[in-house]
Amino acid sequence: MVTKTQLNTLRADVGAKAKNGIDFILAATIIWIMIAVIWMLPFSAYDRSVFTFIIGGLLLPFALGFSKLLKTSWKIPDNPLQPLGLWLNFSQLFYFPFLIFVLLKHPDYFLMTYAIITGAHFFPYSWYYNNKAYAIMAGTISAGSLLLALYLSPSDFYIAGFFMAFCLLILAIWNFTIYQKRKLAEQETTSERMRCKP
Repeated sequence: MVTKTQLNTLRADVGAKAKNGIDFILAATIIWIMIAVIWMLPFSAYDRSVFTFIIGGLLLPFALGFSKLLKTSWKIPDNPLQPLGLWLNFSQLFYFPFLIFVLLKHPDYFLMTYAIITGAHFFPYSWYYNNKAYAIMAGTISAGSLLLALYLSPSDFYIAGFFMAFCLLILAIWNFTIYQKRKLAEQETTSERMRCKP
């Protein structure tokens, strides 16, 4: 049976090697800027929604590029928690029937719905990476997207796309800061242990 200490060690290992998922967050930031631009174009809401789906397909290639640039690990063979990150990402697919319903029946609200689903799926990563940034930003993105949709006219919904991109950039910076602080603390702990050795 895994103890709480062992579990926290595994979570810390995932967070350190994946750098709190910053590669995916930066990739998503670029994707959402592109989505916001799409929603500024003179197409129907349905067409913009379809283009949004298509642009979303660039997430993995962009994330892979950032992974190589930032030297993050997608596979951590010796850590049994590593596959959980992928499963948590797949969980948002179960919200897609609702997204498809909005696409077919109320495409003007597709962007808001997509933003809420994307934001909400970040919540369990707060536990996975053992930091509050994901939980706070999950609530901020979901509630903020709803409020924007309530107060903006459909022609201004592109603002929700830029809001999403801004939130993701904040999350990326926040996660990198957490990663750096933990790395520094680990180095200090290692140095202290070395000094204490006879």
